[in-house]
Amino acid sequence: MSLNPPSGKAASCHPLRRRGTLRALNSLDRRPVTTSNPPARDRTGTYVSASREVSPLSIRDGARNPGMPLELDWVRELRVNLSAVERRTGTLGTRRTVKKEWQAAWLLKAITLMDLTTLAGDDTEARVRRLCAKARQPVRRDLLQALGMPDGVVKVGAVCVYHQMVPAAVAALEGSGIPVAAVSTGFPHGLSPMDQRIAEIKASVAAGAHEIDIVVTRGHVLRGDWQALYDEVRAFREACGDAHIKTILATGELAMLRNVAKASLVCMMAGADFVKTSTGKESVNATLPVGLTMARTVRAYAERTGYAVGFKPAGGIRLAKEALLWLILMKEELGIGWMQPELFRFGASSLLGDIERQLEHHVTGRYSAQHRHPIA
Repeated sequence: MSLNPPSGKAASCHPLRRRGTLRALNSLDRRPVTTSNPPARDRTGTYVSASREVSPLSIRDGARNPGMPLELDWVRELRVNLSAVERRTGTLGTRRTVKKEWQAAWLLKAITLMDLTTLAGDDTEARVRRLCAKARQPVRRDLLQALGMPDGVVKVGAVCVYHQMVPAAVAALEGSGIPVAAVSTGFPHGLSPMDQRIAEIKASVAAGAHEIDIVVTRGHVLRGDWQALYDEVRAFREACGDAHIKTILATGELAMLRNVAKASLVCMMAGADFVKTSTGKESVNATLPVGLTMARTVRAYAERTGYAVGFKPAGGIRLAKEALLWLILMKEELGIGWMQPELFRFGASSLLGDIERQLEHHVTGRYSAQHRHPIA
């Protein structure tokens, strides 16, 4: 495939725009993790957002969440005002916009926060190797050069595959610094016997997976059996060992946002490193109201315990403009400190192609065909 723009001309970008894009991307580099005010409530029980900086000393920088004893009183007191959540998320894309070199920088940032994923029934080792090659070089070199990006700066946050494909992914990504994530515990339904789910986690870790995406039992949440959910996630955490655990809640099947908030909190108490919205296989996957609910629960946990837990929306995020909305949500609710691969990820398979297409438009002023940006 040709790496030239559709017009046949070399990709070019004004020098000031190149410097502006690099400067904008640098502004999104790691900063001390900050959170907003402890969520106040109005008379309806709505969480009211009020931004302020929290001392970085209140967050254990880089420390892994060890979990805590289950506090049922804290879980039971959680409330979510649906209409207020919908009003808040409805304004995310209307109150501010990200344009020009800032948009390019935010899109490059989104790539570094992406779990490049293939979870299809027809996955093969060859397809996984192609996906890993794309993970190493997610954007064409001519576009990166036009944007003033040095080699090696832009790469995805992780590659996510089924357990059977872990060895192929580990071999293909050797030396890249890109971790391999494996879905586990009877993905996507999570209804396998407990001993089989534990064995699957241990097998993926032994095969070289750095991160394990586990599926919680939705029945525990729907019945309000928080002790059972806590014990389940705690057992999965112990089986993961040094590998980080991402707990998939399948929020589209949890009936209400209150259940989403409570399940997120219980998983964090059990030692989850990430809370994740969906498997991508449900009819309803990552939505902004769910994201806001989970982000504020993450914020409340950080303020109470001092441990920052990651958040991963997954499923249904296909367009660059949708990725920008999620980044705005994270910046406004949790701060730039959370916009790092250690604390925020996109679960996506087709998003990268649209982001690369938007970056080409930024550089050349023209949109290219989607087939010019294959993923694997």
